[in-house]
Amino acid sequence: MSLMLDDQPPVEAQYAEEGPGPGIFRAEPGDQQHPISQVVCWRSMRRGCAVLGALGLLAGAGVGSWLLVLYLCPAASQPISGTLQDEEITLSCSEASAEEALLPALPKTVSFRINSEDFLLEVQVRDRPRWLLVCHEGWSPALGLQICWSLGHLRLTHHKGVNLTDIKLNSSQEFAQLSPRLGGFLEEAWQPRNNCTSGRVVSLRCSECGARPLASRIVGGQSVAPGRWPWQASVALGFRHTCGGSVLAPRWVVTAAHCMHSFRLARLSSWRVHAGLVSHSAVRPHQGAVVERIIPHPLYSAQNHDYDVALLRLRTPLNFSDTVGAVCLPAKEQHFPKGSRCWVSGWGHTHPSHTYSSDMLQDTVVPLLSTQLCNSSCVYSGALTPRMLCAGYLDGRADACQDSLL
Repeated sequence: MSLMLDDQPPVEAQYAEEGPGPGIFRAEPGDQQHPISQVVCWRSMRRGCAVLGALGLLAGAGVGSWLLVLYLCPAASQPISGTLQDEEITLSCSEASAEEALLPALPKTVSFRINSEDFLLEVQVRDRPRWLLVCHEGWSPALGLQICWSLGHLRLTHHKGVNLTDIKLNSSQEFAQLSPRLGGFLEEAWQPRNNCTSGRVVSLRCSECGARPLASRIVGGQSVAPGRWPWQASVALGFRHTCGGSVLAPRWVVTAAHCMHSFRLARLSSWRVHAGLVSHSAVRPHQGAVVERIIPHPLYSAQNHDYDVALLRLRTPLNFSDTVGAVCLPAKEQHFPKGSRCWVSGWGHTHPSHTYSSDMLQDTVVPLLSTQLCNSSCVYSGALTPRMLCAGYLDGRADACQDSLL
């Protein structure tokens, strides 16, 4: 299942090749090896079902990105954090160098964002709630790359100085000038200004994510066209679709840990990932990217499905195209308010009475429900953890609770 907001654009543990790897998952009482749904459904006094998104790509992919950094960049004791507002992000340091891993942690008092309309860089410091445009004085490509990393991107793709006369500004717009001696990640380095001495501000673009063709649309869901969700992946055991996933980078996919745990005795080489797929009937033998490494979250619990996220490293990279691309990840500690409309996609059951998954990729829109409501005694009775999202309808309309896995 992929999950994204409607108003936004779209510990190494390794399996042995010939069998299960010891110590990958903790053995817990009552542990079984049958598929466990990523989402927990409930039926209220009225008919209905709400999806429990245990780390579903709003919370889950954020944790997945942290796990990817933890695995690939062990030298960074604290991940660089940024605040997301207008731009969504994707994170993978699979191609990162040792120099990247030594970046200093970004203090919470400094936040960056890139305006999605004109790509102007903005900074916010603790004592000034307004976002400030960044003056071009003291700017450097190295700082731009570090800011891209702090926003979760792999690389900087473009930067330049834009003349203030070429952009529309309101009369109250303020600016921030960088002091080169202090560096861009210290609050003291940014000095508020009423104007820029150079008459230019910074425009910045990082590696793209969430891109999809303009012409492309679960219970209550509908079939979708190729390329509508280019980051949607199908994780298959042999020829059988087992769970969904989302593409993070050409060689990385995030999926549900419970899916890997349920089939933890399977041979590693039996796992394959299909990207750009709409219909499972179109899959041919030996198609798909072979999984060479499975990295479950070290805190995953098979009892309550907390930290239900795992990373898959592919033996060969995916070829990005109009139908295959990377998903955008939420910023660290990003809040998604109740009532937010989110898209869910996957190959789950299309009717509560069905026992089989859909052959065609489906999608639908669901609202986020408050954790307080879902944790009430008449619903989940406290089963939701801070890593989980709850979404759906109380009257039995569209949701993703019928085995539409991450």
